[in-house]
Amino acid sequence: MAKAKKTKKIKKIARAKKKKQAVAKKPRIKRMPKAVLKKYKALLIKEREKVGGGLSHIAENTLNRSQRDASGDLSGYSYHMADMASDDYEREFSLGRATDEQKLLYQIDEAMKRVEDGTYGSCLQCGKPISKKRLAALPYSELCIECQKSNEGK
Repeated sequence: MAKAKKTKKIKKIARAKKKKQAVAKKPRIKRMPKAVLKKYKALLIKEREKVGGGLSHIAENTLNRSQRDASGDLSGYSYHMADMASDDYEREFSLGRATDEQKLLYQIDEAMKRVEDGTYGSCLQCGKPISKKRLAALPYSELCIECQKSNEGK
C-alpha cells in the first residue's frame, strides 16, 4: 500500500513539473511580412547613417584632437587649474557621448540581424509583437512596452 502511494505521488510531481515547463515556454514568434520588414530595414539604415554621422563628428571635433589643440594654447598646458578641469570635462563628456552612440549603433546592427532572421518586431523577452508606433519611434527596439517598463522598474 505504501509503495502504491509513493508511485502516485511521484507521478503527480512529474505531471506538475511538465505543466510548469509548458507554461514557461515562450509563445511562438509571429513573423512580419517581407514588405513591412523592408520598410523597417530602410528606417534602420537611415537611423544608422544619422548615428554614424554623429559619432564621426564627435571623433573629428574632440577625440582626435590633442590637448594642445583643444585648449588653443601654444604651450600645450592650460594656465589655470579651472581651464584644465574644463578641458578634461569636455573630453570626458565627449567620450561618454561617443560611448552612447556606439551602443546605439550596436542596437541598430542587432535589429538589422533580426530583420534578416525574420524575428524583427517581436519582443526578445516575452515573444509578443512590439507595437508599430514603438517601432516607428525606435526602430531598434528589442522589447515591448510592458517588458521595458518591468525592466526599468527593477
